[in-house]
Amino acid sequence: MESTFPVVDMGLLQTEKRAETMDKIKDACENWGFFELVDHGISHELLDTVENFTKGHYKKCMEQRFKEMVASKGLEAVQTEINDLDWESTFFLKHLPVSNVYEVPDLDDEYRNVMKEFALKLEKLAENLLDLLCENLGLEKGYLKKAFYGSKGPTFGTKVSNYPPCPKPELIKGLRAHTDAGGIILLFQDDKVSGLQLLKDGNWIDVPPMKHSIVINLGDQLEVITNGRYKSVEHRVIAQQDGTRMSLASFYNPGSDAVIFPAPELIEKAEEENKLKYPKFVFEDYMKLYAGLKFQAKEPRFEAMKAMETTVNLGPIETV
Repeated sequence: MESTFPVVDMGLLQTEKRAETMDKIKDACENWGFFELVDHGISHELLDTVENFTKGHYKKCMEQRFKEMVASKGLEAVQTEINDLDWESTFFLKHLPVSNVYEVPDLDDEYRNVMKEFALKLEKLAENLLDLLCENLGLEKGYLKKAFYGSKGPTFGTKVSNYPPCPKPELIKGLRAHTDAGGIILLFQDDKVSGLQLLKDGNWIDVPPMKHSIVINLGDQLEVITNGRYKSVEHRVIAQQDGTRMSLASFYNPGSDAVIFPAPELIEKAEEENKLKYPKFVFEDYMKLYAGLKFQAKEPRFEAMKAMETTVNLGPIETV
């Protein structure tokens, strides 16, 4: 088992090292909930363009607003730990089922076009990864994409964040610890300013910044569908005293009306005590619950969905 943060070279999937690379992905999904991708097929040129536009937009449109927010809340002078807000400046772009890239205010047209192109590339990468996960799990190709599909296809969006320098990083988190509610998350992050950490075996481990890499992590829905074989892992962002950290996290999630449940094949293979571990629910219902409980443990969320399940008949499980 790897003890260093797993880095997967996707180019090796086309070579004689395919089996070894698939094993590395499997180990990362089972034991880390995170891995970093290189040679992922998104050009370095596109990544550099996205980064330049994102940093330029932050400086031009967001930085002053963030400083005003900090001043209005008196955050530079805090003496005690702050648990109800994050030291981050963000906006959100929706791509699927319907894009809002041309509606979000204050973006240059060129930036909009670049983000649209970037989103298309990430969507393809997400679907490719889901099929690699299917292969490792022994599920038929396309199973996870179909599980996420609902009636209108997946929900896909990007949270564009900047984490400015923070005078009191020991008192204010960049982003408080949480697991991600959704499916598979693709992160393009700053290669110079670190801060992202994941919880492994009770310790917080840095996710290393690496130029032109894409960091992948698994959300709660993949934990449910894999019947706990893969886990969503708690992570956080530590604010830094120097430098602004850029983070573009793209969430490839189920459609709002997709019914999520453990894959029947994986239940059959599970030990007896793990057969009925996870609930069956409509994704949107989970998200409503998550909205209020994001920074709390995921297990009570699963339990709450289970309790709902007994009161709501979701009809027969579709296994075709």
